[in-house]
Amino acid sequence: MTYQENIRLAIQSIRSNRLRTLLTALIIAIGLSALVGILTTLDAVKKSMTETFSSMGSNSFTIRNRGTGIRIGGSGQKPKSFTSIKYTDAIRLKDSLPQAIVAVSVTASNGATVKYEKEKTNPNIKVVGIDENGLSSQSLELALGRNFSKTEAGQEQNACIIGHEISNTLFNGDDPIGKIISVGPHRLKVIGVLKLKGSSMGANVDRSVYITLLKGKRINSFADPSYTISISVSDNSHMDNTIGDAIAEFRTIRKLKVTQANNFEIAKSDAVAQTLIENSKYVAWGGIAIGVITLIGASIGLMNIMLVSVTERTREIGVRKAIGANPAVIRKQFLIEAVVICMIGGSIGIFFGLLLGNVISFFMGGTFIIPWMFIIGGFILCVMVGVLSGYYPAKKASKLDPVEALRYE
Repeated sequence: MTYQENIRLAIQSIRSNRLRTLLTALIIAIGLSALVGILTTLDAVKKSMTETFSSMGSNSFTIRNRGTGIRIGGSGQKPKSFTSIKYTDAIRLKDSLPQAIVAVSVTASNGATVKYEKEKTNPNIKVVGIDENGLSSQSLELALGRNFSKTEAGQEQNACIIGHEISNTLFNGDDPIGKIISVGPHRLKVIGVLKLKGSSMGANVDRSVYITLLKGKRINSFADPSYTISISVSDNSHMDNTIGDAIAEFRTIRKLKVTQANNFEIAKSDAVAQTLIENSKYVAWGGIAIGVITLIGASIGLMNIMLVSVTERTREIGVRKAIGANPAVIRKQFLIEAVVICMIGGSIGIFFGLLLGNVISFFMGGTFIIPWMFIIGGFILCVMVGVLSGYYPAKKASKLDPVEALRYE
């Protein structure tokens, strides 16, 4: 008997037991949906994070106060406190690296309210002091107006650049350039509006106000603010040398002895993405565990259904043996039937897993993705589950005595 004939008989048997087949296929589908859905979501988010941080430039890095980076896991101990990076330290380092583009910034407030006439925002506006390179270091583009000049950045200018959401809230589509807004108790003239950026990694540029660095230094609401220094080079091949020069120069500025460790840290533009991607493997293992447990349950259910099927079709098996079917043919027929049921459930599960994963990814800011590796792996897994679940019932069917099987009622 050919494989095509076995498949035809398997489909015929499945049609005659639709309810049991559907229930088993659904169990398999749920298992694969959970597995493929979680892995698809992770893949899509990884791709989105990589693209986002790559757009910031692979030839840039940041110097910030040590201990301010993202911490995932660990012993739960409070991080050690290090000396903040002062304004004078940041400016000295900027002046000592003429071969690179250096941007200095500082957060002046995280909960400011911005007002214009009768309109005002919620008290969740971030105020950031930047220099003339501050926007380019964050890959921010202007929709209207202009950037701070180098001269303006070194002065306490009452000027600002606002995010897209603030512009819409306060001006409702009108041109905000040249208008005077109130940021807390301070009155600032709008000279630029940023393009819509959206939220990324918990930061929303559209709800931010950018002021000159010296203005940010003067109105800062924090007791001990720490400045951030972003450095980029024109050629990625110069990255390591520039990092080495920056570390050596900044150690001198911070008056660190040879035996002392750095009290600042270097973070490349994709460091956050890499940290999150590395830790996402635990979520992936959790998804795999959920999928495998569900598939084990599905395989047990499939085995029971196949055993019931063998009992119900005992007479049919006897007839086939009587007309010349050998044990290998009977065994093959039931194995193929189990695999077909798994493939039906697997197809449904993979489809809904892809759909679910990409919908979640879309709402998390990720991109659409078709993970061919997971799709192929899912189908291979279905075949394995089908073979493992169907082997014992198929073996039992192949060993039935034809005479006894024909007499079975």
